[in-house]
Amino acid sequence: MEVDVNVLPQKKQHIVGEEKKKKFAKADSFRIGPYRRLIQVGFLLVVLWIGVEFVLFVSQLEKGILPTIDRPPGVEAFLPISALISLRYWILTGVLNNIHPASVVLFLIILATAVFLKKGFCSWVCPFGWFSEMLDKLHMKIFDRRFHLPRWLDYPLRSLKYLLMFFFVWAVLVQMNIIDLHKFIYSPYNRVADIKMMKFFAEMSSATFWTLVILVALSTLIPYFWCRYLCPYGALLGMLSWLSPLKIHRNEETCTDCGLCTKVCPSNIKVDKSRVVWSDECHACLQCVDACPVKDTLYLSVTKRRFRLSRKAYAFIIILLFLVGTSVARLTGHWQNGISKEEYLYHIKRLDDPIYLHNQGQVPNYEMEKWGPPVPTH
Repeated sequence: MEVDVNVLPQKKQHIVGEEKKKKFAKADSFRIGPYRRLIQVGFLLVVLWIGVEFVLFVSQLEKGILPTIDRPPGVEAFLPISALISLRYWILTGVLNNIHPASVVLFLIILATAVFLKKGFCSWVCPFGWFSEMLDKLHMKIFDRRFHLPRWLDYPLRSLKYLLMFFFVWAVLVQMNIIDLHKFIYSPYNRVADIKMMKFFAEMSSATFWTLVILVALSTLIPYFWCRYLCPYGALLGMLSWLSPLKIHRNEETCTDCGLCTKVCPSNIKVDKSRVVWSDECHACLQCVDACPVKDTLYLSVTKRRFRLSRKAYAFIIILLFLVGTSVARLTGHWQNGISKEEYLYHIKRLDDPIYLHNQGQVPNYEMEKWGPPVPTH
């Protein structure tokens, strides 16, 4: 009788795996996945509510009346460049400006999630991350398997988001001096950056529309295309996640080599081949931990043996960071901006004037005494 030698290693591996399953305790039935999706939807609903409030606020301004509702500060989460500029200005001057203070607060909270909890923001909080997951599910329904680009193409494309990130960081941290920072922060454009951002999508050009269509199509064909290859925010969080003391650890002694952890990983990380997952693409979604059939084989911890963090505790901490961070900002007066409704009404009537246009990274001279405090001389 002929024996296929190519099958023997697989059979041996399967037998060893089954023996280990019998020897070691099965993983508990608890799964963090449904709770993570619940948290994702919760944050998504908050973002949608903020969007509705802001649209109503702007629509009343456009009618020439003072809004009867307050502007939601949470809209500033979509102003990361303004946040980066304000953060550097704060570091250099000790002044957290009152134009978009919530943008800095939310920016710091998001950075904190990466430092302490890896890229948990991407898979637990970010609405674009949630949308990418929905497109991934659509991809699986269409193709019945997750398609990944070959390494020779994947690695160069992944560098694109880092190039975009370095461009923004270089432009702010290197090119702009303290006077440029001040002028941008208190410029007419930055004062209405939230309104400009809303109109960019509400009144999008055909080029913007088709760019978004192409990105959605690519993210359907190649799961997480935007997140993996183009998102500069994700690149920054990925770099910071290397500093995170928490990592996914794999116990080689109890691992059955079933490969389920790698199969479910949305970032295509070879979890079943790693003792510690260091990858900057790990979103800490914990799907690999959920999928592992043997108890305590995959876990989130600081070291292999000590300081383990349960999946429930992880979910609690990521919510706590946002609740505590925004609450401290409210108590210290760094949540609401200092732009009055009357000033917003003044700006909205002149929104098409040249001084409200984006200047492609240049900081034009304005009569700064009209728009903000005196410009620093050093």
